Amino acid sequence: MGGSFQAAKSSFHVQFSFAVSFLYPGSSTPQLEISHAVTPHPGSVEVLHKPFLCHRRTKWGDLMLVHYEGFLERDGSMFHSTHKHNNGQPMWFTLGIREALKGWDRGLKDMCVGEKRKLTIPPALAYGKEGKGKIPPESTLIFNIDLLEIRNGPRSHESFQEMDLNDDWKLSKQEVKIYLKKEFEKHGAVVNDTQHDALVEDIFDKEDEDSDGFISAREFTYKHDEL
Repeated sequence: MGGSFQAAKSSFHVQFSFAVSFLYPGSSTPQLEISHAVTPHPGSVEVLHKPFLCHRRTKWGDLMLVHYEGFLERDGSMFHSTHKHNNGQPMWFTLGIREALKGWDRGLKDMCVGEKRKLTIPPALAYGKEGKGKIPPESTLIFNIDLLEIRNGPRSHESFQEMDLNDDWKLSKQEVKIYLKKEFEKHGAVVNDTQHDALVEDIFDKEDEDSDGFISAREFTYKHDEL
């Protein structure tokens, strides 16, 4: 029962991430420096463990399943752990679309399944001057992150092919609408036709670069590659 519920949540999360990334793709940003030095500002990445074999490395747009522990650098206190505070369940997120912290987007690229990293993230790439919950303002954060699984993200070529119903290598408004409606309804997110039409129009306003009424394979994947 628990596994089925978690799988359903993860599947819905993929579709929600697709809509978010389609509408609000991230911008190109440099990675944190990978180093073993203690450099809390501007941040660092330390590889704690790397598997002997690495068949795939993460890239922006990928879905990542991770376990993590988060600590305040100032006193070493833990503010969150998926092992302790998430019913022991790992967390899915999409890399590179600012779904998690900016420091995660920069520090978790080129990671292998089975790899463990320690990220030291300055306030500017975390919760800044405002803080959040147990995290005080201007806090440098430390995360120990284990990567369990990588899946194709919402802007992969596979996603494009699934939406391209007539295999003409371009997406019409009707194809995008059918895909979104099917996926949202599958997971219980009821959206009426007016809402779907508005969502599709917003997508095309942002993605149809040559205004020809279609989203080409290049238009669809270009921003994904540049995330």
